[in-house]
Amino acid sequence: MSRLAKMKNWLQDKELDAFLITKPVHCYYLSGFTGTSACLVITSSGGKDFLITDFRYQEQAESEAKGFELVLWKSSLFQTLAELFQFYDLKKVGIDEDEITLSTYEGLKKEVPGVTFFPQKDYCIELRKIKDEGELKLLKKAVEISDKAFLHLLDLIRPGLTESEIALELEFFMRRLGGSKNAFETIVASGYRAALPHGVATTRAIQTGDLVILDFGTVYQGYHSDITRTLILGEPDKLQKERYNLVLKAHEEVAQKMQPGMRAREADALARRVIEAAGYGENFGHSLGHGVGLEIHEGPSLSPRDETILEPGMIVTVEPGIYISGWGGIRLEDMYVITPGGCERLTKSPKVFNV
Repeated sequence: MSRLAKMKNWLQDKELDAFLITKPVHCYYLSGFTGTSACLVITSSGGKDFLITDFRYQEQAESEAKGFELVLWKSSLFQTLAELFQFYDLKKVGIDEDEITLSTYEGLKKEVPGVTFFPQKDYCIELRKIKDEGELKLLKKAVEISDKAFLHLLDLIRPGLTESEIALELEFFMRRLGGSKNAFETIVASGYRAALPHGVATTRAIQTGDLVILDFGTVYQGYHSDITRTLILGEPDKLQKERYNLVLKAHEEVAQKMQPGMRAREADALARRVIEAAGYGENFGHSLGHGVGLEIHEGPSLSPRDETILEPGMIVTVEPGIYISGWGGIRLEDMYVITPGGCERLTKSPKVFNV
């Protein structure tokens, strides 16, 4: 069943005539339109679907949004919607409670007469948790680009390079391979700064003996990759090696046991138990992982509170870590797809430690 068909069935179950899609990612997900100014009106089963945009995007919308009727916004969005809803007798319309601002909501109620608006979660949030084959193919390409960037960096990284220079090299290389932009602000945190889970790159020069956390990714045709490796320049000391192996053990525990039917919080617990048993529970302060797709953070969340049941087709990160102020930190992250029999690692970069 197509994404649109699932959306229409959901509208019938909710007894809604239509849903107003305003989140750009969801406009792309349902219509294929990549422009930055548009909204969709999805009607219940059997009805037409509409893409509303302005003159700047007319040709692009006609080319990309096959199966959608194009409506050009000429005066105001409210007036355009009022005319559309009246003409097609759409009286009960759902809106995204996470995207519609209060002022827009008040404007809709005032300027679009005869329609009752129902704020609620956009069903696309649920649909996007399970990736189809086309999405998986694009995700694998994004991952391939980031994997190649990591191998490229291994040949270049050395003492004296700054964190910013390392980040720039990663970013430039991924763009050369077809990535459209960074998946997020690249993290390069070295030495004592490795204790910062989100320590974005600075002008600090890395030194022999430093732990260096590299967390980066790219976007390929809208889909994101996310990988973290921790390196040490030179030979690790006993404590560095011990803590690295602990994080690696926690990661591998999840890789071996995560499977469909398991709750997201149970996957988190697999890694957390390993780290807590070694006495570092307080140093693992973030969730084990998160979904990845059209956004770098999406459902499900592998956190101690997420009750989502894992299903085949879900893409999640596994990224246990420990962080100790004044000493540094270690994190190892891969992307996995949940399969009928367990999970499959998508990121192929070797877990190299000392370079």
